[in-house]
Amino acid sequence: MSDLTIAVIGAGNISTRYLQNAPLFRGVKIAAVADIVPEAAARQSQRFGVRALSVDEALASDEIQAVINLTVPNAHFAVSMAALSAGKHVFSEKPLTVSVEDGRRLVQEADARGLALSVAPDTFLGPGAQTARRLLEEGKVGRIVAGTATVMSRGMEHWHPNPTFFFKPGGGPVLDLGPYYITTLVAMLGPVRRVVAMTKIGLPERLVTAEGPMKGEKILVETATTAFAVLEFASGVVVSFDASWDVFKHAHKPIELHGTEGSLRVPDPNFFGGLVEYSEGRGDWVGIDTRMEVCGKPNHPDADPLHANYRMLGVAEFAAAIRAGRPPRTSGRLGLHVLEVMYAILEAGETGRQIAIEGGERPAALGEAELRSLLVDPLATAGTAAAAAA
Repeated sequence: MSDLTIAVIGAGNISTRYLQNAPLFRGVKIAAVADIVPEAAARQSQRFGVRALSVDEALASDEIQAVINLTVPNAHFAVSMAALSAGKHVFSEKPLTVSVEDGRRLVQEADARGLALSVAPDTFLGPGAQTARRLLEEGKVGRIVAGTATVMSRGMEHWHPNPTFFFKPGGGPVLDLGPYYITTLVAMLGPVRRVVAMTKIGLPERLVTAEGPMKGEKILVETATTAFAVLEFASGVVVSFDASWDVFKHAHKPIELHGTEGSLRVPDPNFFGGLVEYSEGRGDWVGIDTRMEVCGKPNHPDADPLHANYRMLGVAEFAAAIRAGRPPRTSGRLGLHVLEVMYAILEAGETGRQIAIEGGERPAALGEAELRSLLVDPLATAGTAAAAAA
């Protein structure tokens, strides 16, 4: 079957990684890039050798079968709905939308039209989270009882040239970074059933220090920048989730899960690889370095520290799912459940109430053989012991 022909809508910073990584994967062809700012699309067109189109042209094109929606979160619903209405499959950056109701409408629209709807993150498909999941399913640490998930920093205004949207409704650490952590937890533990939380705005204003047109400007903060939550899963597991942009330094691990026979550390779910660690009882940590595995090799040269960034893996799996007539692992329903959990955190923080959540699904595991089948050259994305040690 021929490649899925795709238009990228949204030619901002994140589009570069998708366009750079696309040649690594089978079954996908990015044929066009579009943006409401024609100059932005033209820059990426020239750099990557794909056509620059207007958004309307991309949606009207009979050649384009699917859209990767890389617009800002507040535009996700409008662009995804327009693409579905035009008969295109949709893969959206996270979050699915900035309202639960709009997320439900997208899922319903895709179902009604028989189209695939998928949403980032796809990092949980990488060898870091998949290796940790395999250890859980093998019973390496017994039945999981409790856990912690932590993502903390000082915010976005020191590196992003236009960080305003991060601090407005639809932004904040829960909606911006929560998808990586909550999606990974749901993939490992199943759906969430209940949420309690406390939230606050740490600083009423943020000073932009990143180089760019906004340097020196202040941003009025209108969404919570610190959230401490407890997630109860349908399986009975209880996990604390702490997300903050009010922290200079900390020593927390990204995700730790504690079972009846030992403990498990999951690498940073922002990335595809990393060091998985487990203990048997009170024994020492045993490490599995997935930075030597397919899609785990550090490949992001402008990142510090160097890490694995294989965005497009989810798109390749999405394309394979369309060909097979099955839902993608990064399905709209998964994205909707994660969205419901994130908004439950914010609502619980504002009201002090416990929030119950229904539905949700756990995506199937992605084995190494299937992962390799999505790649043009699996060896090109696999590290070596020497490379990992360097």
